[in-house]
Amino acid sequence: MACAGKLIIVSGPSGAGKSALAAAVLKSMANLKFSISYTTRAPRGKERDGVEYYFVGRDRFRELIEAGELLEWAEVYGNLYGTSKAKIEASLESGEDVLLDIDVQGARSIRSKRPDAVSVFILPPSYEVLRHRLESRKLDKDYEIEHRLKIARQEILSFTHYDYLIVNQDLDESVGELKAIVTGLRCRMAARAEKAKSIIATFGGLDAENP
Repeated sequence: MACAGKLIIVSGPSGAGKSALAAAVLKSMANLKFSISYTTRAPRGKERDGVEYYFVGRDRFRELIEAGELLEWAEVYGNLYGTSKAKIEASLESGEDVLLDIDVQGARSIRSKRPDAVSVFILPPSYEVLRHRLESRKLDKDYEIEHRLKIARQEILSFTHYDYLIVNQDLDESVGELKAIVTGLRCRMAARAEKAKSIIATFGGLDAENP
């Protein structure tokens, strides 16, 4: 029987680079699946339904809440976001590791419900860099950027509640660090014990006498 996968939360303030970081790691690591969230906001840029998000209306989102289909949900910057409970559980039970790119509020909710989840906080190298990133992506109006920066000041104080911290100054370096975290989780004794037992069996088993 396959060992259950790990749920890995990648979180941090808007503009910290968590989505780009998650995308790069997902592209370069096998047996790692992206948890696609539901959202009521409109697609941005080249975002596609069923790839970056499941884009739904507020009525459909409320139906998901009422049906108990969401592991967590929250309203962020006026839009609703939620995580599918069934899709995550199915992937984990099949032995796949699941990477969840989520805001700080959602991460807090999932950690309370899934204490086995591993959490990684993505911190920008400075306030000035975060402002520059938000302005450079040209996705928000000036007043929206100011609001995101105000929220970020509060969110960064949550970093001590996470298992790992990545300061995302250089994307390539940060990708390497996140990959190292995932690899380290896969090398834990709990994840490798069954494989070890199958190897030991070729030596005659745990109770085999020395030759």
